[in-house]
Amino acid sequence: MDLKSGYPFWAVKNGLLQAFPKLDQDLTCEVAIIGGGITGALIADELAQHGHDVIVLERRDVGWGSSAASTALIQYEIDTHMTDLAARYGEADAVLAYRACAEAIERLETLADVLGDTDFAMQSSLYYASDESDVESLYREWKMRRRYGFAADWLPQEAISERFGFNAPGAILTHLAARLDPYRMAYKLLDRVLNAGGQVYDRTEVDNVTPHAHGVTLTTTSGHSLACQHLIVAAGYEAQTWLDDSVAINRSSYAFITDPIAADVLSELASTLVWESARPYLYMRTTGDGRLMVGGEDDDIDIPAERDQRVGQKAETLIEQVETLFPHLSLNPTFSWGGTFAETDDGLPFFGPHPQYGDRIHFAMAYGGNGISYSMIGADLLRALIEGREHSLAELFSFRRVGD
Repeated sequence: MDLKSGYPFWAVKNGLLQAFPKLDQDLTCEVAIIGGGITGALIADELAQHGHDVIVLERRDVGWGSSAASTALIQYEIDTHMTDLAARYGEADAVLAYRACAEAIERLETLADVLGDTDFAMQSSLYYASDESDVESLYREWKMRRRYGFAADWLPQEAISERFGFNAPGAILTHLAARLDPYRMAYKLLDRVLNAGGQVYDRTEVDNVTPHAHGVTLTTTSGHSLACQHLIVAAGYEAQTWLDDSVAINRSSYAFITDPIAADVLSELASTLVWESARPYLYMRTTGDGRLMVGGEDDDIDIPAERDQRVGQKAETLIEQVETLFPHLSLNPTFSWGGTFAETDDGLPFFGPHPQYGDRIHFAMAYGGNGISYSMIGADLLRALIEGREHSLAELFSFRRVGD
């Protein structure tokens, strides 16, 4: 599956940061991970740092799938409101999911400090009502978050205009969000996996997987085998092809990035992620060198050739939307791209075994707009499952909720 179109900024900016070999022999390990993007890298690092024998297999170059196209808005705010999750699963589980995402950001900050040079920085997040009809639900959302101890401010129209320079009828402002270069972090994490004694192979495609009573045997397209006790499938949106039943819907999102913009012109945008209540939503954030990254215009296209043809026009539409909000900005995109992503009907991820394969094969489906935060949670959750320990989110983020 071709997961992206155009020129994703991270891959252009960073290039191939490190070379990894192709698997050319038969091997054994405790945990094999299919997928060398940011999700697989976070999981591999978590396991390797806690003494597990890990091998990562990536069929492309590391980070060259969805991670290269990610806009990496890191938030505790899930695309599905806490109030809506509470109506579906109960307030306790809704709060648990949101709180886990908040804790994941703090863990990512600690990890980024250790790794260094990943363009990580803490940010604020402004979630604004696209029109008057969304104000009531957004205000209810803010009230529920405050009730459960989440730090957030409610901004009326005048405050939004005065502080951020655009008009919206209301917004939630939080101060627990972040930006990140996910492509660079994936490489740094996998280098740390190597230093911890793990192994990483790219340009290595798995052709067959055979689970058995004591583990799983993988066979590559070049005929080599890898025997492991546990397999984690962290193949991003391609992982859905492993399952007979659909658990998510593939969509495409589009983005562009500008040349660096002066800090006084960006003003609050320099330190604030901005996104809206409409679905699909417009979103934007800056990079460490002052570039404005803008995304949105999601559609249901996941055919690469059709997505390729839409990138230019989608970028023009996004430019118009941003310049309508911020007339003082005159945007000139340096790169624009599109990427396929998946979303579940409740906005939550899936981590753990699927009944189709038994308990030796685990899936890491960090789907939705909160993918990197989810991946940080999933790394801890999957380690707990492999070590035979309980985890507070193992049930909620399992495949058992499909059909609820």
